Amino acid sequence: MTFAAIWRPLRRVLLTLPVLWVVVSVVFLLIHLVPGDPIVQMLGEGATASDVSALRHAYGLDAPLMDQYVHYWRGILHADLGQSLRLHDSVLHLVLQRYPYTLALTLAALVIGVAASIPAGIYSARHRNRWQDRTVGVISLVGLSFPNFALGPILIIVFSITLGWLPVSTAGSGGVVDFLLHLILPALTLGLSLAAVLTRMVRTAMLEELGQDYIRTARAKGLGENQIVYRHALRNALIPILTVIGLQFGSLLAGAIVTETIFSWPGIGRLTLSAISNRDYALVQGCILAVGLTYVAVNLLTDIAYTIANPRIRDS
Repeated sequence: MTFAAIWRPLRRVLLTLPVLWVVVSVVFLLIHLVPGDPIVQMLGEGATASDVSALRHAYGLDAPLMDQYVHYWRGILHADLGQSLRLHDSVLHLVLQRYPYTLALTLAALVIGVAASIPAGIYSARHRNRWQDRTVGVISLVGLSFPNFALGPILIIVFSITLGWLPVSTAGSGGVVDFLLHLILPALTLGLSLAAVLTRMVRTAMLEELGQDYIRTARAKGLGENQIVYRHALRNALIPILTVIGLQFGSLLAGAIVTETIFSWPGIGRLTLSAISNRDYALVQGCILAVGLTYVAVNLLTDIAYTIANPRIRDS
């Protein structure tokens, strides 16, 4: 492996780290500047001033803001994200407990989106300006028009209440099969919106490739249409598609907050929303840090996928 092949993903990680630092720092400052006292919320309005002062000191909230900021980043370097004010547990433990649920939901939605969009986009491009192309375009437009908070309840009404095929909410507790059954509806809610975006992207990328000279040369040599489309055109079209998939992964994480709330899914999105409403400083920062690190990992994996899809990038 050449130095360029190693340096490219490493440079991407190094460039993302300052962004991660800025995001966590902004969240730290904003949540401390919002009016309200989490200690008073914990103890209630009837708490004495001495009790409030003692608990504030116990959590280090009476220290200057800059000292709290330095202490927080010092804790991160030692894998200590602090204690949750409301749940009285380690933030790291809470995040690690909820993170697999969000990751499973996001990956399932990604699989649904990619599995639906690539065949649909290729089919649309191969039937350009025909009724098949227009039909796929209308379906993708409808998918774009439904936000998660509208699509989720519709799926619940149809598949859970009316047909009774799938469970409504939570992650289930009856093993792998039960977990997967509970995963279907929230994953569909996220994945169908992604499929609508990706279908248009795949169609555009495939139309551009199918109009290239090498495609006409391949047809002149007598290669089969499926071989031309899937072996040659699709492979060269994957670079912009992978870029959009990497960017949309972040949108899936953001959309998971709403979707997890609708389906009572025990993931980081729901945990973040609860932490924000309770002014749980350390827990909010821990959840944002977990999401930020996921962005870094996805960027790295996307960069690696580039070299697999197009080996010429590996040597550039």
